[in-house]
Amino acid sequence: MASFIGAMAIADLVKTTLGPKGMDKILQSTGRGHSVTVTNDGATILKSLHIDNPAAKVLVDISKVQDDEVGDGTTSVVVLAGELLREAEKLVNSKIHPMTIIAGYRMAAEAARNALLEKVMDNKQDADKFKEDLLKIAMTTLSSKILSQDKEHFATLAVDAVMRLKGSTNLESIQIIKKPGGSLKDSFLDEGFILDKKIGVGQPKRIENAKILVANTAMDTDKVKIYGARVRVDSMAKVADIEGAEKEKMREKVQKIINHGINCFVNRQLIYNFPEELFADAGVLAIEHADFDGIERLALVTGGEIASTFDNPESVKLGHCRLIEEIMIGEDKLIHFSGVEMGQACTIVLRGASPHMLDEAERSLHDALCVLSQTVNDSRVLLGGGWPEMVMAKAVDELARRTPGKRSHAIEAFSRALVAIPTTIADNAGLDSAEMIAQLRAEHQREESSAGIDVISGSVGNMVELGISESFKVKQAVLLSATEAAEMILRVDEIITCAPRQREDRM
Repeated sequence: MASFIGAMAIADLVKTTLGPKGMDKILQSTGRGHSVTVTNDGATILKSLHIDNPAAKVLVDISKVQDDEVGDGTTSVVVLAGELLREAEKLVNSKIHPMTIIAGYRMAAEAARNALLEKVMDNKQDADKFKEDLLKIAMTTLSSKILSQDKEHFATLAVDAVMRLKGSTNLESIQIIKKPGGSLKDSFLDEGFILDKKIGVGQPKRIENAKILVANTAMDTDKVKIYGARVRVDSMAKVADIEGAEKEKMREKVQKIINHGINCFVNRQLIYNFPEELFADAGVLAIEHADFDGIERLALVTGGEIASTFDNPESVKLGHCRLIEEIMIGEDKLIHFSGVEMGQACTIVLRGASPHMLDEAERSLHDALCVLSQTVNDSRVLLGGGWPEMVMAKAVDELARRTPGKRSHAIEAFSRALVAIPTTIADNAGLDSAEMIAQLRAEHQREESSAGIDVISGSVGNMVELGISESFKVKQAVLLSATEAAEMILRVDEIITCAPRQREDRM
């Protein structure tokens, strides 16, 4: 039973973050610096827990997978799995064999999935309607996050960014830059690519029709580094000679780079004053210390490749963009590349009161972007607000009535676990969940009902009118992952702690 208890404790921990009125958690690290994170993203909370209980670790893993796979629904998956285990525990106590429970759960999950498949809406053909669906999904995803106050604004940002991807799920080309200052409303979407760097001294501040060479190479060898080098000379003049030789080497290297016919050179490492001077004289814009994510993304976006040797210019692939210029955001200067090779590239600049706020805003926006990019590929949409769970629970209940034998108990338990999600949403909003769920259940007995929980007015509302939608892919992933995780923990009858590996005596 220990495994059940651990897993249920984890589920109860994240339960309060579910739904539009869910609360956030502060994560305080025990390491040096005691860094603080404020979040309500299930995966982020669970990733940072120290857990000894093996069953609880299974739940942490499913939330991670959910995060990697579809990006949202990380809390729902854990809550559902926890509820399935809670129901299973009652069944095990009343002497039903775990394998029977698993068989019942499997049948129930299949029935639930089919019930959803019958109810999905797909507006792929109609572009305007589809965009509306995407906006609704983005707003629903964001409404349980920190961005819920300005969700229209951010939903539009996210949808615009994802529409530019034209169906690829590679979110690499959407860059998110966080700049403290201003309010969340000041965030905006910018076409092209912004590199968080300043342009060096005495360099051209604006370049049109840029040919960009992206490199990762050392440009800091024009002085003799005294430390760690032993150079024996018999006079200072010799040292000057050595420095001169180093300078010559550098000059040759710079010349080789300029021979590529470029007018912008981006380097991952430092560029010393001397080569910077040489570049400035040649009218080449040199940018140093571009961080690695930035530089890889820049190479991807401008269609170039990262080079580290410059002997044969014909084999190096250069990047291109129409215009490079310096822009100001808040207090900082940044470099803006517009008209890049990859048309879908864009940058979302987030503004906000504090770094914590920005980190959480970035996580929320990332969830929305993931869900949208998945929905663009798999355009099936469901209503939200506890509606899918009620639809599934109804189908599962009907299956339980038709199923003979002990499995029907397990199937019934599955439907109770599904109803736990709308129950939790109602509880978190401070509503009377028993009353709400009873009303919902009655509503759902009617054909084609679209009733769900309206947390704003605190009653049962029509999800179509409220425009609360979710992506089918997310719901399906939640259902299947939670069932499989619960099944995995149910199969365990004993937790055996292994002794550590014995070290051989080498002496």
